[in-house]
Amino acid sequence: MQNWYHIIPKNTGLSIYAWIIFCILPFYFIFRTSGAWEIVFGILMIFLFFTAYRVSFLSEGWTVYLSVSIEMVISIVMTIFLGYVYFALFLAFYIGNLHHKVRFITLYVINLVTTIAAVTIGFFTQSDIFFTQLPFITFSVIGVILLPVTLYHRNKREKLENELRDANQKLSQMAVLEERQRIARDLHDTLGQKLSLIGLKSDLAGKLVGVKMDKAQREIDDINQTARTALKEVREMVSDMKGTRLTEEINRVQEVLKAAQIKFYLKGNPKLKNLSLLAENVLSMCLKEAVTNVVKHSQADSCHVTIGQTAEGVRVQVQDNGIGMMNNKAFYSENGIQGMKERLEFVNGSLAVVSENGTTLRIRVPSTHRTEQEGFS
Repeated sequence: MQNWYHIIPKNTGLSIYAWIIFCILPFYFIFRTSGAWEIVFGILMIFLFFTAYRVSFLSEGWTVYLSVSIEMVISIVMTIFLGYVYFALFLAFYIGNLHHKVRFITLYVINLVTTIAAVTIGFFTQSDIFFTQLPFITFSVIGVILLPVTLYHRNKREKLENELRDANQKLSQMAVLEERQRIARDLHDTLGQKLSLIGLKSDLAGKLVGVKMDKAQREIDDINQTARTALKEVREMVSDMKGTRLTEEINRVQEVLKAAQIKFYLKGNPKLKNLSLLAENVLSMCLKEAVTNVVKHSQADSCHVTIGQTAEGVRVQVQDNGIGMMNNKAFYSENGIQGMKERLEFVNGSLAVVSENGTTLRIRVPSTHRTEQEGFS
């Protein structure tokens, strides 16, 4: 139960002014009576009701049931003896904000039964005033029936939406952590070995300087070349980290295939919609890896890239007419297929490989917003 209190219910479909009228209106029903004791009794009932109403929002456990029971008794008394029905709407609002299903159903049924019973008796005890406000009484009974159910389901939906929002935040944090781990692995793989090699060759060159200058010079040249290679790999890694749009990757892929004398064919529009930058970056990296495999291993003379996007997601197909790779046992480990699958799994994507008249890679990434549409063929 919420640990706050509002004397005037909010977000119920009724204007705040209507609730203010419901708060003030019981005094009219009280002062229309002729006896002083009835007036004093009615005023005490009003203040007792709103005191119990506040306690019901702030308390837990048995105190909740006690305060709600008091409110229901006061509502019945005000309906039967003074013709004031509208406290039942305040109870309906409170019950609709309960999160516990059993409590909600129990109090909902009790409030509905007692309200209908009190209204029925009120038509005999306060017939004149009941008939003059018959439309409002009908509205109140309908509110007692519908308001708690509407509020209960709306609060449940909002709770699920908040949980989904929290899950998305945690997923974003996991994405950052995964990216940091990937950067650490790439830095270790890229620089670790080469810096170790530079250190060893530097020590060796230092020992050879005064003994064999020609060998020392060769070691220094090797150090220079290793450092240049490491710098190039770091630049490439940084370039990958910046994130690549699919349209940019298509241009690079076309240049790579042209340099390798492989004909390039593109079908579909590489400009994507409703796809996050992270998912598009993963898609671009997978396309880059797939085309690299075509150039290095396929022995193909043509490569077809097909891009299709529906409301369900984006599918990219890379097909070559080479020798096929599925019979190669080292295909998954050595040619980056496993790495592509791991990247795609991170964005709920998938990868399928078919080796028939060459090799075909089918890459799928879901869109940000999904609807049931016909798939990519």
